[in-house]
Amino acid sequence: MPTPLNSLKMYWQQTERERLMLKMQQRICQSLDLEEILQMTVQDVREFLQTDRVAIYRFESDGQGMLAAKSLASGWELPETEASLFQKYVQPYQNSGLEALIESGESVLVEPSEELLAQLQIQAHLAIPIFRGKQLWGLLIAHHCRSPRQWQQPEIDLLAALAMQLAIAIQQSELYQQVQQLNSQLEAQVQERTAQLQKALEFEAMLKLITDKVRDSLLDETQIWQTAVRELTQVLNLKGCNAALYDLEQGTSTVCSEFVKTDENKKIPPIYGRVQELGKFPELYCQLLQGEYFQFCSLLINEDRGPVSMLVCPIFDDRGVLGDLWLVNDAAYEFSEREIRLVQQVATQCAIAIRQARLFQASVAQVEELARINRLKDDFLSAVPHELRTPVTNMKMAIHNLSTMALSNLIVSTNEQNQKRIAHYLQILQYECEREISLINDLLDLQRLDTRDQPLSLEPINLSEFLPQVIKPFQVRANNRQQSLQLEMSIDLPTLCSNAPGLERILAELLNNACKYTPPGERIIVAVSVQASNLLFQIVNTGVEIAPSERSRIFDKFYRIPRADPWKQGGTGLGLALVKKLTEHLGGLIEVGSSNGKTCFSVFLPLHSELNSTAG
Repeated sequence: MPTPLNSLKMYWQQTERERLMLKMQQRICQSLDLEEILQMTVQDVREFLQTDRVAIYRFESDGQGMLAAKSLASGWELPETEASLFQKYVQPYQNSGLEALIESGESVLVEPSEELLAQLQIQAHLAIPIFRGKQLWGLLIAHHCRSPRQWQQPEIDLLAALAMQLAIAIQQSELYQQVQQLNSQLEAQVQERTAQLQKALEFEAMLKLITDKVRDSLLDETQIWQTAVRELTQVLNLKGCNAALYDLEQGTSTVCSEFVKTDENKKIPPIYGRVQELGKFPELYCQLLQGEYFQFCSLLINEDRGPVSMLVCPIFDDRGVLGDLWLVNDAAYEFSEREIRLVQQVATQCAIAIRQARLFQASVAQVEELARINRLKDDFLSAVPHELRTPVTNMKMAIHNLSTMALSNLIVSTNEQNQKRIAHYLQILQYECEREISLINDLLDLQRLDTRDQPLSLEPINLSEFLPQVIKPFQVRANNRQQSLQLEMSIDLPTLCSNAPGLERILAELLNNACKYTPPGERIIVAVSVQASNLLFQIVNTGVEIAPSERSRIFDKFYRIPRADPWKQGGTGLGLALVKKLTEHLGGLIEVGSSNGKTCFSVFLPLHSELNSTAG
């Protein structure tokens, strides 16, 4: 039966074991530093066992090992060759014959050689396996050196329990390290992605900078080339850059622009204006003509330049290859994919800008040619009508004299039938002569209005007296054609300040037009009203409509609506063009509307014109 003293000692040992286990568990929960946990464990175990050495030996994957932690009592330090001695000491524990015992988790009491025990001064030893899953991670080892000792089962159980707690700490530490590693990898990926994003933003900024400067080149092809090579050289920090323009018909490439950085040590010789035949370098230009880039290192011996690295990128669009860009840098330099994409996009922007510049230049040339033709037309219209007027006037006088002679029976030798024929032919000649004179006058009037050299005199116009006088000549014509012509205006219309001859010409042309195209039995209405600060003149004729496709062209010179003249009178096609010019000359506006079987021309004229009497 145990004595009270032994019972007290056993109780104290049990309490210490529980305290040590609790301390170990708390340490595992509070710390993720495996080295600290291992070191504190060997220290606490050595104090609890009152022994001389406690160590934790860790096996490596290559079969070697190392002391992961140790606690030594004073006077029982290990020799300097502790690593090699412990390697010999733990070698039996790596024996395959011990695997079953190790996997069982029981203590392993393998006796080292007497020589090794003597070298390490071991009187009693204890080794407990530490597992990580099913793999042997290491050993928890205790040495008693001062005297022989028999290890008690509670002590062995304690170390076995501690080994299990250490396995938990090891697993927890490794998981923490994995998390830390994953966090580090994630942070590295975030930093890498951030760097990529930053580079992408810098790339976009560089591309926008170059693109904006290329587009701001005022559609000047030379300036576009110069801007592209200069900006690429500066943005990519190149030694130099040049652009070449292709002539596919001649099969040549001509350097049209270049930019070279100043370097006193190595200079790139200028090649501006150099012409190269594409056929002499098929290995280069076949690839470029297919829209493909390439980079290479030029090893050609050049005293000034030396070996260099080059990137060649074609400038092309859907219509073909326009030229190429050559980028030059140090021989060891390699253009990155990002830089290549930048150059390709700049080349694309150059192709767009060059096409736009050429279209613009073609447009300018067309405008200049049209202006030249227009000047020739103006010169023709200024000279020809004057030249035509003289012979036409003579023709009119001769026709008048011939008519007088026929009517005076001066031609007595003709019979009555011939006289009728003569009278008919004279009538035709007189009508056609009047048409020719009208055409010439219209051309002269249009020319004066186009060149703004016709003075404009303004005067007050009493519309109550003015309008009936304008309409009166057309009443007889309308009655003869079975048309109804009526004037609608209020008696209190304000006085209009305008040019009377011009207004009369406008209304006469519109009435003439209405009489010409209005079928028999339909109406022609002239209506006048006030709209804000304008007077509105409306000439409406029923029984006829103008197709929408024709309305935009009826004010063009010499344009006549096909198959719209029921009276077959013909015309020059200048009447409405003249009306529009006269209306604008008077500061007004003309519009046309046509629907529901009627057509309406609306002329808006300002009541109080701000044009002075000398306006042109």
